[in-house]
Amino acid sequence: MTKTFTTLSLAAILATGAMASSLEERVAALESQNETLTEEVLASQTGGFTLVDTEKTHNGMGPAASKVYYSKNPLSIGGYGEMYYAKPENSDDYADVYRFITYFGYKFSDNVILNAEIEYEHGANAEDGGEVVIEFMYLDFLGTEEFNGRVGHVLVPMGLVSLRHEPTLFNAVQRPEVETYLIPSTWHENGALLYGRFGDIGLEYTAGVINALNMNTGDAKTAQKGWIREARQQAYAKAAFAPAFVGRLDYKGINGLVAGASLYYGTGSNIKDGQNNHGELADDISGTNVTIFDIHASYENGPFKASGLYTQTNLDGAEKFSPEAVEKASGFYVNAAYDLGGVVGIDYKLPVFAQYENYNPVQSTVNGLNEDIYKTEKTTIGLNFFPADQAVLKVDYAFKEVNNIDENIFSMGLGFIF
Repeated sequence: MTKTFTTLSLAAILATGAMASSLEERVAALESQNETLTEEVLASQTGGFTLVDTEKTHNGMGPAASKVYYSKNPLSIGGYGEMYYAKPENSDDYADVYRFITYFGYKFSDNVILNAEIEYEHGANAEDGGEVVIEFMYLDFLGTEEFNGRVGHVLVPMGLVSLRHEPTLFNAVQRPEVETYLIPSTWHENGALLYGRFGDIGLEYTAGVINALNMNTGDAKTAQKGWIREARQQAYAKAAFAPAFVGRLDYKGINGLVAGASLYYGTGSNIKDGQNNHGELADDISGTNVTIFDIHASYENGPFKASGLYTQTNLDGAEKFSPEAVEKASGFYVNAAYDLGGVVGIDYKLPVFAQYENYNPVQSTVNGLNEDIYKTEKTTIGLNFFPADQAVLKVDYAFKEVNNIDENIFSMGLGFIF
């Protein structure tokens, strides 16, 4: 009897030990599974912080600016940067930490989204021309594919570069000058927009009201090349507000093709009295109006890419500004690129490109004088190397002629998005 009891006790102890061992193994296995699942969830969520899908865009914006719309995490952080070295043919060389940008996005819900861009230019050293600027800060109210709303400080939907200004999206070291002086990219103003897409017919649109350009500056009165660019109100404190209309329509029904047009129409001055943000005295110039339009297209097929744009600006009633005021600007550019990566047998993108620009920011003046002083032709040839989809190294040479005077320049640069 004692032997039997001892045997049963020993068996029970062994069974209990075996059960404990089994439970420990099960707990360890469950903990391992839980750790794996946690890592997978965190990896998917933090994709909004660390990854950019270069194929995804929202409302025509760049992929880094579009991250918050595709992030699984409510908070999205991204940005881009670019710097360059330049050597003009007849001048000293120089380098510039041109831009560093941070994007901050937050999903309050699936339908209410904050998106913002803060830009640091030229090292943000104010003494040497640097500045810190909010380039956009808005709330999106997502409804359907066809109808969505945007309110706040918005990118103006004109041209090819203003919405898609990240450095991996244009292949010259510098943005096209046509979309610097004639379409003042990056153009951003206070306003409200509606946008959407009709997928069945391949049409996308954006339309709304933004703060009008203010032409009541010395640049417009004396016909300087920056008269359109200096008219932007942007995010200046206490900037006067006058409503202007902006609209854009793009056709994307053919794979690889984007073709469309944009229109801006607003008053020539939204300053009633006193001084504007540039310090120029305002006069009674009611009844003046500004019209800007562009026609643009881009096409991509395998290693080949091409894009082009024509734009024109008219200032009606320019004589009310001054006898020397500018009345009209116009210009165009075309760009073609071919990726040599496959040709030379490497797994990196290596596009070679050529770009031609022809524009005149002071094509017409009230008194008919000084209409050729800024007439410009510029041909840029160069090469890009993408060590990763989100980073690019650039080199180009620009043959530039301004009023029959050569201004050639060699440039190298780098850019990235994150």
